[in-house]
Amino acid sequence: MVKLSVIVTLLLHSGIVSAFTASPSHRSSLSARSTRALHATSLPNIDLDANSADDSSRRTLLSQALAATTLFTLPLSSNADDASATVVVAGATGQTGRRILERLASQPNVAVIAGVRNVEKAEKSLSESSTVVRGAMVQKVPSLDAAGVELRKLDVSDSTESLTAALSGANSLVIAVGFVPSNPLKMAAAAHEVDSNVGTCKLIDAAKSAGVKKVVLVSSILTNGRNWGQEKSPGFVVTNAFGNVLDEKLVAENYLRKSGLDYTIVRPGGLKAKPPTGALKISGEDTLIAGEISRDLVADVCVASLTDKKASNKVLEIIEDEGTEPQVFNGLIM
Repeated sequence: MVKLSVIVTLLLHSGIVSAFTASPSHRSSLSARSTRALHATSLPNIDLDANSADDSSRRTLLSQALAATTLFTLPLSSNADDASATVVVAGATGQTGRRILERLASQPNVAVIAGVRNVEKAEKSLSESSTVVRGAMVQKVPSLDAAGVELRKLDVSDSTESLTAALSGANSLVIAVGFVPSNPLKMAAAAHEVDSNVGTCKLIDAAKSAGVKKVVLVSSILTNGRNWGQEKSPGFVVTNAFGNVLDEKLVAENYLRKSGLDYTIVRPGGLKAKPPTGALKISGEDTLIAGEISRDLVADVCVASLTDKKASNKVLEIIEDEGTEPQVFNGLIM
């Protein structure tokens, strides 16, 4: 019988993470918060009979073990020039945004700013776990240790001047905003206000005015589906039915491309709240038409894209490669 706690220990001392743990610079870059978080993790005692477990059971167990080590992310940067990096996460209270925030908060030498619509409400929601209804989905939202994170009001419906002030002092910006489907009669207007030029494009203008150098934008696969013959594919039709959201996202993507800013556009497949059950697959622009991915992996890719030169001015389409076992995230393998 194998305990999950033993599996985690083996992960940390085995070849699976040797590329990470063997590097002195990586070891020294782990923050005290990350280390404390792992030691404080309460691991469930899940028994697995190695002789009878099938592949699905092993993948599930490994997925849970990896989730327990989620704070062991690669350092944002090891360059002295980036020692005082300041990153703003727009949409920090969202399902993906809060995961990005968590990973950045565990990094050394990084000032993290959570861009939120209401600071008072965000302080409460980030510190508490809850179950919320988002459109047609019911999701469990975990609490977040936001110690050391600065909360600033950042609402994409505000003026460009207000957004510029909210981004003051930032080197980098992660845009993880998105409208939540609700009233079917107002979805198009909501998608336009948040995901397109009324929202995200204003945020890009503000980033330029504030002196931000790098922008990572969370988008979606099939955003450009109309232009490569996928407008009738099930994935495009179903997703775009929610307020023409893919068309709106494409406007924002193209605006960012033309902004002159260093950018990475991250296009995930269908988002799931659970830990990954397959290995990360990174594909080229306009290549993926289906697939799902854990928000945990989306957050990992976004954080890595902030400094990985391979992601500079690139579109990364990402899903989980089902049928493979999940792996500890160790940077962008492209």
